[in-house]
Amino acid sequence: MSVYPARQLREEMAFIALHFHWGRHEVLSLEHAERRAWCREISAINRTLDGATPNPFEDFEE
Repeated sequence: MSVYPARQLREEMAFIALHFHWGRHEVLSLEHAERRAWCREISAINRTLDGATPNPFEDFEE
């Protein structure tokens, strides 16, 4: 069994909490795949709002 890196978990939690104003409990209750999906969605929204071009490699991310 592998352990998810603590630093990466904290970064994902902070990212979601910042954008959704969710607390620690709400973010930690998400499954790993769902938490990563929310990070991708928030990133896509931020890129659109910033007028950035889409990342062509985004579909290949975990």
